[in-house]
Amino acid sequence: MSATISPLAPKRFPKMPAIAGVRIATAEAGIKYKGRTDLMVMAFDPGTTVAGVFTRSKCPSAPVDFCRQNLGGGSARALVVNSGNANAFTGMKGRETTRLTGEAAAKATGCGAGEVFLASTGVIGEPLDAGRFAHLLGGLVEKAEAGGWVEAGKAIMTTDTYPKYATATVVLGDTEVTINGIAKGAGMIAPDMATMLSFVATDAAIAAPVLQEMLRKGVGKSFNAVTVDSDTSTSDTLLLFATGAAAGRGAPQIDDPRDPRLASFRRALNRLLRNLALQVVRDGEGARKEIEVSVTGAKSSRSAKRIALAIANSPLVKTAVAGEDANWGRVVMAVGKAGEPADRDRLSVFFGDIRVAHEGERDPDYSEQEASDYMKRDAVRIRVDLGLGSGRATVWTCDLTKEYVAINGDYRS
Repeated sequence: MSATISPLAPKRFPKMPAIAGVRIATAEAGIKYKGRTDLMVMAFDPGTTVAGVFTRSKCPSAPVDFCRQNLGGGSARALVVNSGNANAFTGMKGRETTRLTGEAAAKATGCGAGEVFLASTGVIGEPLDAGRFAHLLGGLVEKAEAGGWVEAGKAIMTTDTYPKYATATVVLGDTEVTINGIAKGAGMIAPDMATMLSFVATDAAIAAPVLQEMLRKGVGKSFNAVTVDSDTSTSDTLLLFATGAAAGRGAPQIDDPRDPRLASFRRALNRLLRNLALQVVRDGEGARKEIEVSVTGAKSSRSAKRIALAIANSPLVKTAVAGEDANWGRVVMAVGKAGEPADRDRLSVFFGDIRVAHEGERDPDYSEQEASDYMKRDAVRIRVDLGLGSGRATVWTCDLTKEYVAINGDYRS
């Protein structure tokens, strides 16, 4: 965790309640960091179902491969996460580490290795020695407690300046259920699912295929709509666990994604995912400003999203925002390079509610002073209307500062 907390950090963190059926423990394994936790274990009661989405990188980490292999079983008893080393691009050694870690977690939890899920985050290309931490798993599972979400959020951080938490309660049937989530991510963040590490758990009783359908749809307007630096990590993992413990209090078992009782749960889950995704953006490495990019009037929503991402990922747009420069020409540039249908003479650009460009030229009522004053805000909204159709999309990013270069210039040292 950085000594300097992002100015966009939440003013307060939510109180994270226990989730029945989940126990958590953390430890200092000394994988890279000194004097802080870097190993986290979640132990789940029998009957816990699981869903997951992962990076689409063609160079995925060994833990991503391990999780994909186990996801088809739909059942989870243990999650092991380490920070400081991504166990990515580590060849046979990496695969052996996941095998040994999976076996140790299975033994500690009393389950099969197919019910274990792993995630690693940190430096790419450095071998991860399972001997540094696998022997700790038995003791961690033994001492794991129903709380522990706050410590879990801290243990999975790398360059994050603050841990990321979200919680929600919702009525399912006639019974209140809880959803908790944690995330880590500050750099190497781009929407290609899942843009970082995030772990969400609920005590609802929901079948694995239903969880998977909800998660797949939920990421579209949350984790797949944020970008810090356009770089997709090798390790991106989002896992959703449902312990089913609330069934003992009368909650229904949900086996059909079209079950109308699921509507409020789905909305709550989507809000929680968006909350976590925006916290990742606000903790972008070196970030000082949050940027919301909305595109309307596109030929299609798919086209709108691509244009929005072209704007959000443009270093020139992001550095202009960092410098509080109302340089709308850079937005026009990003629209033009996106490769999507656009008509220069129908285009409008807005900073907040201020229309700065319209129909192929600077807005006749444009005020440099008004636009410059707006750019001084911590949260900046950029909107582009293409005037071509009804497609729309919104993505979120952050500015690009000197600190981003400093953080990533000496990341391995």
